[in-house]
Amino acid sequence: MQRVTELNELMRKKAQMLLENGIVNRIIGWKKGEFIYDRTPAVFQDSDELSKLIYDGFCGANLSKYLIQESKKEGKILALLKPCDTYSFNQLIKEHQINRENVYVLGIGCPDMIDINKIRSKGFKGILKIEEKEDELIIDTLYGQKRIKKEKALLEKCLSCKGKQHVAYDELFLIDNMISDNGSINRSMPDCEEASGLKKVGIASRDSRPKKDPYEMVEKIEAMTPDERFAFWRSELSKCIRCNACRNVCPACVCVKCIFDNDRSGIASKANTDAFEENMFHIIRALHVAGRCTDCGECSRVCPQQIPLHLLNRKIIKDINEFYGQYQAGADTQTPGPLTSFKHDDVEPYIIMRKGGHK
Repeated sequence: MQRVTELNELMRKKAQMLLENGIVNRIIGWKKGEFIYDRTPAVFQDSDELSKLIYDGFCGANLSKYLIQESKKEGKILALLKPCDTYSFNQLIKEHQINRENVYVLGIGCPDMIDINKIRSKGFKGILKIEEKEDELIIDTLYGQKRIKKEKALLEKCLSCKGKQHVAYDELFLIDNMISDNGSINRSMPDCEEASGLKKVGIASRDSRPKKDPYEMVEKIEAMTPDERFAFWRSELSKCIRCNACRNVCPACVCVKCIFDNDRSGIASKANTDAFEENMFHIIRALHVAGRCTDCGECSRVCPQQIPLHLLNRKIIKDINEFYGQYQAGADTQTPGPLTSFKHDDVEPYIIMRKGGHK
């Protein structure tokens, strides 16, 4: 916990320096929410508010989408972006949704983000405090203190992390450069390296943990019979309460008015009235972000019903990679997406029949 506290102090000091030097006029980061594991995206307007700025293993929220509106405002905003967040940021730049000139990106290292639902699923109740260590979590509850390996409580997106490299930034806040061999932190103000002079080697955070295949569960579902697949998705999507949290948090859902809110669309609906609508909402949403989804996992992270919505997106990403070649949305701001460009050797519609889509 001391390490987290000291890192927060250094981050606040860096943010305050950029604010007082006039480089930015506000900061978007995270603050404490209602519960000890709640971290809420927040905009800080002045130095006095920075004491509320926090960064730890519960700051899983991707801040990129908030920059759509924030970048339209006067002045430049400092955005604290984790490595995976920068893919969404790049994709929004590519789609002309963010005014890049009004955003100053401070790339911050990621210690891997914690999934409170996984902690609860292990039987932890009455949680009072969670202390992060290098490889474990110490959890104080009403019933005593318990420990859990950190890798057992990580968000799904962290298990198949894209890596610790930022693909967009103005400066990098190099956490590892502040940590000595004995694990202590150099409390002197670190100089963040500028993008123009940075060597992209070993940046941000340690990244030695083995990665999980992101398509492991997708392949298991593909191996099911059609009836088994239908039953799997019916059991999951039937939990949907149409709170729209997945749509609202998704960096790829940028329509000014969603088709499901448009009375002229013929499919507008504020609630699921039957099983067909439960399926339709999520399948249409997944297809609308096809080729643009960076697999940030926000849809599954915020779902109050814990529906694995990211699996729909990963299935589409997997198919796109097989049909059109490997493509990572948001890897840069220039490369055309596979579904928004045309090549003579592109697959033809009959590929669906070969993949069993007619069954």
